[in-house]
Amino acid sequence: MKISVIVATYNRIDALSFVLQSLETQTDSDFEVIVADDGSKADTTEFLNAFMQKTSLSIQHVWQEDLGFRLAQVRNLAMAASTGEYLIFLDGDCIVQPDFVECHRQLAQPGHLVTGSRVLLNEELTKTLLSWPRWNFAAFRSHLLQYRLSGGINKYWPIVIKLGDGAWRLYRKFVWRRIKGCNMACWATDAKAIGGFDEDMTGWGHEDADFVFRLQHSGIVRKSGSWSTEVFHLFHRIHDQSNAAENARRVREKIVAKAS
Repeated sequence: MKISVIVATYNRIDALSFVLQSLETQTDSDFEVIVADDGSKADTTEFLNAFMQKTSLSIQHVWQEDLGFRLAQVRNLAMAASTGEYLIFLDGDCIVQPDFVECHRQLAQPGHLVTGSRVLLNEELTKTLLSWPRWNFAAFRSHLLQYRLSGGINKYWPIVIKLGDGAWRLYRKFVWRRIKGCNMACWATDAKAIGGFDEDMTGWGHEDADFVFRLQHSGIVRKSGSWSTEVFHLFHRIHDQSNAAENARRVREKIVAKAS
């Protein structure tokens, strides 16, 4: 199966560059990249045009006008532009391990979606990494214990220990916990069958939970990608969360309506 990695971005070229560099080093190269751009300025387009001239990655850039936080809509645009049978959703500030695509492929299963996991990096370590000339996973991994002990990262063992597939990964019902839109995957046909992401959910928050809930309600089984697909989430300031409560209310309404 061909995989489409949909990378959401907004005005953060330094992080996006490292994310794309990490995708260049994948052990599984049978994938395309769709950069889902929620209205970045022209310098992001200029960066991507230059990057695409020198990379072996297959990259498309999908852009929409900056009318506020509209992640759901730009992901739908990216899905429409994608050609893969399987979709991996990734944020443009989440660097991946070399086996990221390979691990997602191993967990892919008809009738299932995967919600992955992340390792949070603090502000100091993020600044240090982004000062490097290029992303270097081997150099990063060689200092993992030091980073963990100093508080640079919030996890250690899930990076060094990879666990395989199994029934222990399955969720029996919908739960809000551990849904991370910055790292999740599903079949393109399943995403399209539910109409993709709910574009009425604007502003930061819970469009990922809504997406997962509707997939599960349609009969798709959720699977955990923890201890396999961890990404390195670079530090950023907290987004404007003024719409989060309204978005959460929308999701709760759908849950109640489906239950009745």
